[in-house]
Amino acid sequence: MFIAFEGIDGCGKSTLLQLIAERLRAEGRDPLCVREPGSTPLGERVREALLDPATGELTAWTEVCLFTACRAEMVWTQIRPALDAGRDVLLDRYFYSTLAYQAYGQGADLEATWKLQLEAVEGLLPDLVLLPDVTEEVATARRRDGDDRMEAKGRDFLARVRVGFMELARKDAERWCVLDGAAAPEVVAAAGWDAVTAKM
Repeated sequence: MFIAFEGIDGCGKSTLLQLIAERLRAEGRDPLCVREPGSTPLGERVREALLDPATGELTAWTEVCLFTACRAEMVWTQIRPALDAGRDVLLDRYFYSTLAYQAYGQGADLEATWKLQLEAVEGLLPDLVLLPDVTEEVATARRRDGDDRMEAKGRDFLARVRVGFMELARKDAERWCVLDGAAAPEVVAAAGWDAVTAKM
């Protein structure tokens, strides 16, 4: 299975990914857990630059291109080989985040962004997308560290991103599962696991 975990910063998606990974391991499976951007030398270096406030303002399309380059590298060097070997892949953010953050959130052309994503990954879509949904207020309250470059864009930006995620989920309801991210982690994980087992 190829499962993507999406949502605004602070929604609990990374925690959910780890809990689902634990359940899969308990079933005797060996999931590959990766993150975007990251999980490759290129991805980790670009991640550092994209999240560093010292990088300053970038155009939305510049961000689209940077995220997409890292994504293509990870798909071809990490994700596809794992899937071909019969492993599950759990991915912390996929191209849906680029659509939500850079298109819905910052105004990059949605159609052009969609087209670039699909070309970069040659149409590779996850079997399931888990989206723990929380309000901007809950997400902001959960963040303990100082804001990184993306988080510093403020609540209005985060609200647009959240709307973007919900719109993406609405348009592809068979693939997406929206969860109550404000619930206790074990409750969110149980609901997420139900969605995973329904796809097995």
